[in-house]
Amino acid sequence: MPPADHQTPWRDAVLAVLGLFLPVACLGCGAADRALCPTCRADLVGRPGRVRLVAGVRLDAAWEYEGLVRTLLLELKLRGRVDVARPLGLRFGALVRQALAGAPPGTVLRRIPPSRSGARRRGFDPVVLLLARGGVRRPQRLVRVRAGPTAGGPGQKERTALERVAATVGTLRAVGVDGRDVVLVDDVVTTGVTMAEGVRAVRAAGGRVVRCVAVASVEE
Repeated sequence: MPPADHQTPWRDAVLAVLGLFLPVACLGCGAADRALCPTCRADLVGRPGRVRLVAGVRLDAAWEYEGLVRTLLLELKLRGRVDVARPLGLRFGALVRQALAGAPPGTVLRRIPPSRSGARRRGFDPVVLLLARGGVRRPQRLVRVRAGPTAGGPGQKERTALERVAATVGTLRAVGVDGRDVVLVDDVVTTGVTMAEGVRAVRAAGGRVVRCVAVASVEE
């Protein structure tokens, strides 16, 4: 069970005062003064996670990528709404900690790198931010050797599944994982092609991926 984000009276009072000077609306229902009101926060906590396989490795996703979860992640990634990072990061961080606790001693954490264009545009790494909010240390990234296909980019919808795989293989490289167990993390997993490339890169470098963890997964 993920840790709860308990509200405290003093925190409610501070948020209410801030709302007078920095008015915000709940991203779930539009209620005033909160990025995520208590009702929508409870809805987020109650939403189920998702388990699937990627390249033969178990992937734990904190949520399905839909509705409120999709809205919060887009606000974080596209508009820099870091005020939604804590409610997302709590469950994500808990899943990562569980994966590390259940893995062999010495297991290392590696992050699927964001696209270079996204990293430049945002100026921060959403996965690192969410992990920090969830109490997880900053992971080392895999190395991006060359740019891969961008999800939803020009021509992507016209590509077959095999073409997307072919365009992604060889885009990532892992370092410092020879003979080690690895937990891989990313924000959103759609087709699983990019995460599978991360698994391939770790294996090619002599490591073994024991678990993949994501904030959200898209229903296939």
